[in-house]
Amino acid sequence: MDFGGKEKSQYVKETFNSIAGKYDFMNTLMSMGMDKHWRKITAQIVNAGPGMRILDVCCGTGKLTRELAEKVSPSGTVTGVDFSDKMLEQGMINMDSSLKNRITLLQGDAMNLPFEDNTFDGATIGWGLRNLHNAKRGIQEMTRVVKPNSMVVSVDMGKPAVPLLKQFYWLCFEKIVPFLGKVGAGKQTEYSYLFNSAREFESQSELKRIFGECGLINTGYVNLAGGAVAVVYGQKP
Repeated sequence: MDFGGKEKSQYVKETFNSIAGKYDFMNTLMSMGMDKHWRKITAQIVNAGPGMRILDVCCGTGKLTRELAEKVSPSGTVTGVDFSDKMLEQGMINMDSSLKNRITLLQGDAMNLPFEDNTFDGATIGWGLRNLHNAKRGIQEMTRVVKPNSMVVSVDMGKPAVPLLKQFYWLCFEKIVPFLGKVGAGKQTEYSYLFNSAREFESQSELKRIFGECGLINTGYVNLAGGAVAVVYGQKP
């Protein structure tokens, strides 16, 4: 993928900084509101429950972070980490006051997480692995910072296997998503990146294999929206 002569990490940071204000609205529009259901499933698979301490990597504006915070209440906490300062600022704006004492948002690098080994009771990453220049390294870092028996979970775009659905899926990404980005956010180029990153991202079966290579066990995935979205997971031994 061409990043205009920039490092991928810098390109991604600038891209998400530029769309932060419209990001939540556009996600809901492009997913036809299904993104809320996908986040609930992710929170279930990471086994988020009262009193737990969960890490949400590439948290963006914090939608998944807030879903997790509701699950760990009243005594648990969620730490969200993201590279984009503007996305984090928007996350603070969007945060309900009732959740502020359970959520910490930090700017940081997903491939060099600023936490000790075995710190968290689970880790999630929502639509973030494909934005890393080394997805495997990101999975290894999440594995490092969770406690034994904890879950590492990614929700992201998948690769549908059904021929007609596959054709419709790529048509949506290549044509419709950039168009919606232009109309809804005035950012056609930035939303074209979403198509390109999804096209080049690993399939759910390949990502499951990489989870295993990172030392996770009981790996698997759940297809959503016919495989257009997939939750991939593994457990730290």
